[in-house]
Amino acid sequence: MSISIKSPREIDLMRISNHMLCDMHRELEKLIRPGLPTIELDRAAAAFIKEHGVASNFLNYEGFPASICVSVNDEVVHGIPSKEKILREGDIVSIDAGIIYKGYHSDAARTYGVGKISPERQKLIDETRNAFFEAIKAARAGNHLFDISNAVADYIEPFGYGIVRDLVGHGVGTELHEEPQIPNYRMSKRGPRLQPGMTLAIEPMINLGRGDVVWEEDEWTVVTDDGSPSAHYENTILITDGDPEILSLY
Repeated sequence: MSISIKSPREIDLMRISNHMLCDMHRELEKLIRPGLPTIELDRAAAAFIKEHGVASNFLNYEGFPASICVSVNDEVVHGIPSKEKILREGDIVSIDAGIIYKGYHSDAARTYGVGKISPERQKLIDETRNAFFEAIKAARAGNHLFDISNAVADYIEPFGYGIVRDLVGHGVGTELHEEPQIPNYRMSKRGPRLQPGMTLAIEPMINLGRGDVVWEEDEWTVVTDDGSPSAHYENTILITDGDPEILSLY
């Protein structure tokens, strides 16, 4: 497994890309409300991307037809925005997005409540986010890759939630998906040693029910097998000589 080590120049470009993506997520969050067709989130993202002279790394990626992924309720990831898919009070919605700036990728996802949501769904969102922050405590030079995976599992398992095993985090840089793959479930081996300059997309995907998922007929949208809600939280991080830097959160 070859994991790229980014130069200071590359890190600066990735930092800009991710900060821009963070700004876009903030703008999209403001739009979320009951009655909103999810296509409007995609249109807003496309307008932001055009205004800033960058590109979406999701649009046309292996044929994906939108600038961002918008996944509602039991949709885990890769939901396709649509004018027919309307957000409703009590829904939860995940937005997964990325930007290419001067050849360097950013990648981040957030899950939001639509209007007033149930305490059960809010807790799922909160604990999925918390799992990310537990994971990055292990994302330090000298530790091993799967220390990150085990940290997510250690945090989530006591809640009885389902951890998605079919989809994982990944390296990111000049490509959207680089080595290594980063599972969110417990691993028996420790994996490669983490080094300064590695850039990783860590992304817990957690279901209120079981962790099993299926692909819908569009061959993109991944949904929970049991119909339970799912939450997704992702940031691009940089391994440093000290604490990791969250590039897509500032």
